[in-house]
Amino acid sequence: MFGYVQIRKPELKIKDYVAYHAFYCGLCERLRAKYGIAGRMTLTYDMTFLVILLSSVYDIKCRHEKKHCIVHPAKKHNILYNDVTDYCADINMILSFYKCMDDKVDNASLMGKAGVVLYRKNAGRAAAKHKRQAEAVKLSLVRLSGLEKEKKYDIIKAADCFGRLLAEIFTYKEDMFKMYLGDMGYYLGRYIYIMDAYDDLQEDIQNKRYNPFISVYRDRCFEDNVREMLLNEISMACGAFEQLPCLDYIDILRNILYAGVWNRYDYIRAKKEDLLSDRPIPGTWNFTKCHR
Repeated sequence: MFGYVQIRKPELKIKDYVAYHAFYCGLCERLRAKYGIAGRMTLTYDMTFLVILLSSVYDIKCRHEKKHCIVHPAKKHNILYNDVTDYCADINMILSFYKCMDDKVDNASLMGKAGVVLYRKNAGRAAAKHKRQAEAVKLSLVRLSGLEKEKKYDIIKAADCFGRLLAEIFTYKEDMFKMYLGDMGYYLGRYIYIMDAYDDLQEDIQNKRYNPFISVYRDRCFEDNVREMLLNEISMACGAFEQLPCLDYIDILRNILYAGVWNRYDYIRAKKEDLLSDRPIPGTWNFTKCHR
């Protein structure tokens, strides 16, 4: 994923931050144990969220340990992990491989080429254990690549590809929670894709890369329309989430879904507004509002 699903730290209680950090360190440790240093390099906030979510839904007890960390070696850190952590470590490896493959094909990226070589074997091992999810990742990214090659600038169709991908990843088991977890993953996936396209827009324009917003970013109401799309997707994801029997870590999960997912958006908007305030142009319309 893209690093958008994270906590809003100032609004999180200290005890909840300690728990969140322990889950983050737990995922890091399991990535290292299963896939070495290369695995640890794929660590994301997004997968930490999924570990906490599934641990809460299925009431899975965690192992607690204290270990030294190569990044912060001065003292031992709390780590929490369980079977869900291993699942998310495997999925993270699959996603990282296909992300590198996409970078290699689309941008001839050296990092992408290196990542394909580095992650291929481990991603293959993970895919063999989670065939349904791995096939969904592959199929969704193939569909997305097709839209890019055909120059179809349709943000909804493009976001739908990533939504379907995440729906399968969130569906940990074929059970009574499948529908709600799948819906939550689907709408959160669409939210992430839209946010990523919005985040990368200026860079993609400069580098002449595909971005589904390129055909509409000059529209007068573009900013309002993007915000409305994001609100619609995250509200649907939150609606599905509230149907799940989450008790443990509920404050962490709500902090992420109702506040943390907007961290990057708030940063982008603040940056754009600063640019506008620094360079006022008399007689132009306000970039931050849509005057109908």
